[in-house]
Amino acid sequence: MKKFKISILSSLLVFNFSCANFLSENSFFDNEVKITNKNKKVDELLEKLTLNNKFMGSVSIRNKNKLIYDKSYGFSDISDKSNIKASEKTKYRIGSTTKVFTAVMIFQLIEEKKLTLNNTLSEFFPEIKNSNKITIEYLLNHRSGIHNFTNDESYLSYYDKPKTQEEIVSIISNSNSDFEPNKKAEYSNSNFVLLGFIIEKITKKDYKSNLNTRIINKLDLKNTYYGRKIDLTQNEAYSYTLKNNKFIKEIETDMSIPHGAGAIVSNSSDLTYFISALFEGKLVNSESLKEMKNIKDGYGKGLFEIPFYDKISFGHNGAIDGFRSMLVYFPDNKLSLAFTSNYLKYSANEMLIGILSFYYEKDYKIPSFDTIKKIELSPDVLNSYEGLYSSKDIPLKITTKVVEGELTAQATGQEAFTLSPISENEFIFEEAEIKLEFTKDKKSLTLKQNGNNIIFFKE
Repeated sequence: MKKFKISILSSLLVFNFSCANFLSENSFFDNEVKITNKNKKVDELLEKLTLNNKFMGSVSIRNKNKLIYDKSYGFSDISDKSNIKASEKTKYRIGSTTKVFTAVMIFQLIEEKKLTLNNTLSEFFPEIKNSNKITIEYLLNHRSGIHNFTNDESYLSYYDKPKTQEEIVSIISNSNSDFEPNKKAEYSNSNFVLLGFIIEKITKKDYKSNLNTRIINKLDLKNTYYGRKIDLTQNEAYSYTLKNNKFIKEIETDMSIPHGAGAIVSNSSDLTYFISALFEGKLVNSESLKEMKNIKDGYGKGLFEIPFYDKISFGHNGAIDGFRSMLVYFPDNKLSLAFTSNYLKYSANEMLIGILSFYYEKDYKIPSFDTIKKIELSPDVLNSYEGLYSSKDIPLKITTKVVEGELTAQATGQEAFTLSPISENEFIFEEAEIKLEFTKDKKSLTLKQNGNNIIFFKE
């Protein structure tokens, strides 16, 4: 389905079980020889993904405002007449990574005393259900209860057509609330579309103008702007899916639909500079940044907390049409990493694990993509494996569910992934080299990865 919602990453990278000590902050980032060696390993991973039709896009890594990795793979345009190779100038739609930009502008308005976290939605859009109970804070940390309009089947009938603010607000207001405000947190693009509209109402300028003056011009971002119809002459990329071993161009979402939730175009280099500037205090003050990083039930205010071994980063990811993006920042050693992609048939989570493992000198095996013989199982057998499994060893639960005739698994706070059966009780997820082995009585499973065996029991 053509949705630009993201998968939540609050528990990203939890399948890295070992916790060896990290290098000190300066132990390799100031060592050019070691950086070169690490770059070669990243090259090897990304080249293998590209050659196996798993990835096209760009990856950038910045440390203490020095760009230490910046490369592009694949093509920005694939056609019968000619193919255009991706380069450092190629720009991609970044989907929900836009939300970080929107949150920054909201906090700028708060610092300017034009808004507070306690202002209610009723001051701007009283027609939306529970608007008198929904605050700016609840919109930012996904506690509003407002239904995510991109989840509706009807979304697919209009996502590629322009809509006015009034039309989008009408679509959102016609939906029932999913829960009472502040009762829990649940991701909804509707929250940030409304925040984008609120920025426009307060400033009496459109989102694009605010983005330019408040962020892009301040940081001199050369490759970032509010999106439009894709234009190859401006070094913009089309996005693709792969069908029958042929790349098929995706239909374009009209950017009036995602707005403040997902309408920005950028490249990986600009994104690393943007998030570095955010954490260096160039866009908001320390109190605002603290609020953005304040995590409750897995959600900050425009940022997610993303752990890697004993390090914590903050960032966001995005998906729109066939585009994918990821942006993270590690405050401890001022490391930012971003990738922008116009085709990804691989786990974004696993790709990030691989790249970070090389830079932090963790054990990581580049996938071989050797063909593994898979089998077919009957619907009854697949359905028998559905359930919720928990472990005594790690604070992580796995939900298994049959979706469109295939067994899927979803770890707490992570995106679901499709499992392929290799025997009646063994399933694999090749991209992350994960195997789930169920007992015959279906009461437990063993998760196997990187030499680790973790037992989960059915609840």
